[in-house]
Amino acid sequence: MEISFEFFPPATPEGRSKWVSTYQQLRQYKPDFFSVTYGAGGSTRNRTTELVAAIQAEGDEAAPHLSCIGSSASSIEAILHDFKSKGIKRIVALRGDLPSGMADPGEFRYANELVEFIRKTTDDWFQIEVAAYPEYHPQALSAQADLRHFKQKMDAGANSAITQYFYSIDAYWSFCEEVMSMGISAPIIPGIMPIASFSKLCRFSDSCGAEIPRWIRKKMEGYGDDAASIRAFGLDIVTQLCDQLRAGNAPGLHFYTLNQAALVGIVLQRLGFAQ
Repeated sequence: MEISFEFFPPATPEGRSKWVSTYQQLRQYKPDFFSVTYGAGGSTRNRTTELVAAIQAEGDEAAPHLSCIGSSASSIEAILHDFKSKGIKRIVALRGDLPSGMADPGEFRYANELVEFIRKTTDDWFQIEVAAYPEYHPQALSAQADLRHFKQKMDAGANSAITQYFYSIDAYWSFCEEVMSMGISAPIIPGIMPIASFSKLCRFSDSCGAEIPRWIRKKMEGYGDDAASIRAFGLDIVTQLCDQLRAGNAPGLHFYTLNQAALVGIVLQRLGFAQ
């Protein structure tokens, strides 16, 4: 089973030092790749590239995120050639969010246009991952529209997809069945979010449209300020989810680490992954 980890580029020397420790711990699990996020409008481009270079220097595969909103075709082409010259073979292609205060969306409106441009510019050099939303994109007009948009990304040349995190396994399997019925056979890799804090989870979920099942929400609300119980319950929930996904032959597990190794490591150890 494929496993992979997502990092964000740290903004401070302290954050970078913490990231190094996290990376060294997680690379012991021999993941297939590490992805590195890319700020709105390319705001973290240099730091993203630096992190990718550091990962590759250790002999691991790195997959930079690339968002297109607010960008020109020439700037995206320059980035792609830069990635290619550095030996990067995998990209997570996203629409991204328009930076605050920026009115012009640029030459790309949707992720399928970015995927098509990557293929046109670099042929089959890159393995292209795109985003998938088992509980549907928060800006989607309807479930059917969201599925059509997903198919457009795959038809444009994406190799596989990584999902938004979820805690309802039925939502994931239902999404997989729906895209298969549309003729899509590419791997749909589940995105996994460990639960460190209930309040933070609520904020993340409210902003990205991920559902927290009512029974999980009620259970965590009942723990109040008992951080240890929330952490233990969260570990049980996420471990069980991953175990069920593995039993159902999901193609992989992609962990949203938030640049922390502890919870991810415990889940992997419980699942029997050796360091």
